[in-house]
Amino acid sequence: MPSQRILEAKQKVVADLVSDYKQAKSFVFTDARGLTVLQDTQMRADLRKNNVTYKVVKNSTAKLVFDELGVSGLDDVFKGPTAIAYSNEDLIAPAKIIKEYADKYSKLDIKGGIIEGAAATVEQVNTLAKIPTKEVLCGQIAYGLLFPLTKLAMLLKAAAEKLQEESGVVVSEEPAEVVAEVTEKETAEAAAPEATEEASQEETAEAAAPEATEEVADPTADAAE
Repeated sequence: MPSQRILEAKQKVVADLVSDYKQAKSFVFTDARGLTVLQDTQMRADLRKNNVTYKVVKNSTAKLVFDELGVSGLDDVFKGPTAIAYSNEDLIAPAKIIKEYADKYSKLDIKGGIIEGAAATVEQVNTLAKIPTKEVLCGQIAYGLLFPLTKLAMLLKAAAEKLQEESGVVVSEEPAEVVAEVTEKETAEAAAPEATEEASQEETAEAAAPEATEEVADPTADAAE
């Protein structure tokens, strides 16, 4: 029977892990016995770089910890050596990185996991690993928001180039300025015939005025005679 000191030490380990695991967003359980030291070191470095903790935990200790956390359905997971990858910041990172290395090294086995407080199968862990990371999702959202504006700018540019081709107006950097310039030119051209017609009418009236004066003067001359 374990001594009181050993029991107290184990209880402290369990309590510390419970406190740490409470903050975790997801867990991935692996059997990494087949990895070489170099492969294991590379994987741990990649996990650490992405704020994922990776530790080998005794099955008996892990059972006590997750029982304390109220997670069931892990009996089949805790058979054979078990390493646990988890993150307090990123739900997807543990599954994604472990899956990448499992695909690369066939001797790394995924045994299961925990996703948002519930036991997850290997298939569910693999599905989680396929979801884009937060950075990629943010990039996709940003692109989705900017694409309509980019498309609008391209359409405006094409319209401006067409106006330049048809009207000969030099296109400025702002399509709106081009539209305004073309509109002013078309308005001026439309008004030009009217101005010419008015000028012609005035010239005709001025030319006819002396004749009208002469016609009025002739009867007076006749009366004088």
